[in-house]
Amino acid sequence: MAKQPGKIDRREFVENGLRVVGALGLTGAAAFLAGRVGAADDMVWQIDPHKCVACGNCATHCVLDKSAVVCKHAYKMCGYCDLCTGYFEPEAATLTTGAENQLCPTGAIIRKFIEEPYYEYSIDEPLCIGCGKCVKGCTAFGNGSLYLQIDHDRCKNCNECAIAIACPSEAISRVPAATPYLPKDRDLTS
Repeated sequence: MAKQPGKIDRREFVENGLRVVGALGLTGAAAFLAGRVGAADDMVWQIDPHKCVACGNCATHCVLDKSAVVCKHAYKMCGYCDLCTGYFEPEAATLTTGAENQLCPTGAIIRKFIEEPYYEYSIDEPLCIGCGKCVKGCTAFGNGSLYLQIDHDRCKNCNECAIAIACPSEAISRVPAATPYLPKDRDLTS
């Protein structure tokens, strides 16, 4: 039986139908995946400094060679003290910038003289490994102006953060990228 011009047979009809269904399926799958990627890009990891206990897990559990967590300084809270418990080892021999007197294992805290008896302490973030020693010292004996936060320039925004899993105080969570940082000096009552 000869095929009539302009008419399709059953085989062509089924093949064309499968092509259309396949194309719609691929388009739908691509749109679904694009929506999921976009949703993940809208969220970032954040540490709540009011929950953080500076346990040291941030330095050792990050999937990166150098942790994405760094120390931040809430300058509004700082007393600019001569004796900074986030900078000096407990019972330091002298209050000098000698490495043997510093609490930070990488020397990431910079001590700058302002005027007697005031010193300003700043964080050299590229040197910071997120160990939390300075935060623990500042919180235990000082005013708590040093705190840990995730540096989003370093963070790979893993789907499941290894640090968040290891965090004993559950201080790490996903938040909208539009408001990525919760500062330590924020008033929690407002």
